[in-house]
Parts: sequence; C-alpha cells; structure tokens
Amino acid sequence: MVLEYAYGDIDLEDTGDSPDESDESSNGNESERHVEGELEIHHIDVGQADSTLLVTPSDETILIDTGDWPQDGSDVIAYLEARDIERIDHLVATHSHADHIGGHAAVIEHFETNGDGIGAAYDSGVPASSATYENYLDAVEEYDVELLLVESGDELPIAGDVSAQVLNPPADASRDQIRNNDVALAIEFGEFRYVTTGDAESGAEARMLEEWESDLEADVYQVGHHGSSTSSDEAFMDAVDPEIAIISSAYDSQYDHPSDEVLERFADRGIDTFWTAVHGAVVVQTDGNSFEIETSESFSTDAADILEEKSDSGGDETNAFSPRALRSGASGFDGAVSPALG
Repeated sequence: MVLEYAYGDIDLEDTGDSPDESDESSNGNESERHVEGELEIHHIDVGQADSTLLVTPSDETILIDTGDWPQDGSDVIAYLEARDIERIDHLVATHSHADHIGGHAAVIEHFETNGDGIGAAYDSGVPASSATYENYLDAVEEYDVELLLVESGDELPIAGDVSAQVLNPPADASRDQIRNNDVALAIEFGEFRYVTTGDAESGAEARMLEEWESDLEADVYQVGHHGSSTSSDEAFMDAVDPEIAIISSAYDSQYDHPSDEVLERFADRGIDTFWTAVHGAVVVQTDGNSFEIETSESFSTDAADILEEKSDSGGDETNAFSPRALRSGASGFDGAVSPALG
C-alpha cells in the first residue's frame, strides 16, 4: 500500500489541514528550502519492540534501536541485508531496555565482521542491569566502536541536508529514570520533519515542551512508548501536531499497546495512523517537499479502525491478524500506482 502526501502551497507553519492526496510535488514555492535526493525512514516490523532505519540521500545510515532480545537482531539484520545495507554509520540506543537494544550486540558483530563496520554508537548513558545491556557494551568494547553519550542540544554528525537534533535527555539526566532520559530526535530534511521519542513518557514530554516547544512540530511522529497511555499526551500532541503517526508494537500486545486512549486521541485529531502489527513494515520516503508512505500490508489508516481491530482481537493470541493482500505498487487512491520503495 502506498499513500502519497504533497505539500503544494500549504504553509506548514500555520495550518493543521491534512495534506493533499496527490502525486504532484510542490510547485516551486520560493520559501521552500531546496535539497537534493531522497530520505527514507524504515519502521521495521519487530513485534513488541522498536527498530527504525534511516537512509539519507548520500546513503548514510542511521539505525535507531534493534528490536527485542529473543530475536537477537536476526529480523533487523535480515531486513538490512535485503536492502543491501553494508554499514551502519550511526547506531542509536534510545534507551537501555532490552526491547530496544536487543539486537545491538548482534548488529555490531555482523557489520564489523561481515560488512563495512559501525561508524559510531550513541547512548543516553543511563544503564540497565540486564545481560542484554552488558552484551551491547561488550560488543562496543570488543570491536572498538566509538560510543558517544548524547544530551539535549546535541546534533548527530550527518552529512548533507539531513539534520538530527537531540531533544532529550537533559544534561542532568538521572541515572535511575531510563524512559524519561530516552534519546529523542527531530529529523529535518528540507520542509519535512520527523520526531521520534523512543519510550519517553509524559515527564520527558513535558520537559521537551519547555525547551523545544516551537521546534517539535512534525509531519510524521513515531509514537512514544509503543502507543502507551504514558506517552503522547494532549499538550505534547498539540506541539507536534503530526499528519502521520506510526506505532511499533505487537498484535495482541501483552501491554495492551497501543492504548485505546492514544488511538482515540489520534482519531479525534484526524491523524493518519500506521501500526506495524497490521501494516507491517512502514516506509516513509521524502524529497524534502512531499512524502509518501509504503506499507508491506494493507489496512485502514483511520485510528478508529485500528482501535476496532485491536478490540476485536480480545487479547487472544490464536486470533492472528491476516491482512488482505494488496497488489504490488497499488496506492489505494483510485487505482493510482506508485513505484515500490524496494
């Protein structure tokens, strides 16, 4: 399924209207910043976990989180190999919980031994007392990967027109609050903005509002804490004001993710919502003026429909979701066809 969003003459600073569903790019608005190439953001389907790959126009790669520990990075590595990724330039651990760094050690080992290596690893510096976290640090040491601790105000050293601003953790991060000291990023490319907050909860959201409120507005928002009610509160959503929300969590999540409250909030705001449990991998591709989203499975992007689907599951793991197949390249818009992202 491919959905296309074109900005046209929309003033992204002043309007909350939905983007035009069109395959036309912006028509040369002189206020737009000109950038070259395309940015891809791949939300990998890793179940009740997170892993996101960004590929810049210059083929620089940023991998944010690596899934849960039982998979030990296997699903993430397979996804990267299928796309001929040979190097990870920036490996980000949003925080030290095992459902976010579960594949870090394996990813480091794989690219250091079978690929072109890891450029640098980034971390909040707030540890966890788990074997998964220790394995990650052991791999960093064994392969001599540069490990950088980041804080609010830092920027990842990405070449070209893509910027990655660190919104969290604060400089005085408490070592006993893992989620509220999560690494949150604002990615910018031309007129396109993307915000991802890992598992940051309402306390971290409130702090980001104080420091970054005018810089939080985004076209696409990767939903905090897998869609939990601990995150994406009203004030934060007012500031981010996204057109698109993307949730990474399992079908029949043991934590009831995404929460009914968050889905209802998105439905009330008219936010097109993607959930990896029903949409599979969700890929955003943008030229900095417009963007399109491709999913591996077809399902409604109405948050109310996702809420109904989630409720129908009843938490019964035997009630597996089997999405309706969609022919390759179909956009869902009146039979229009767009090229697959690959």
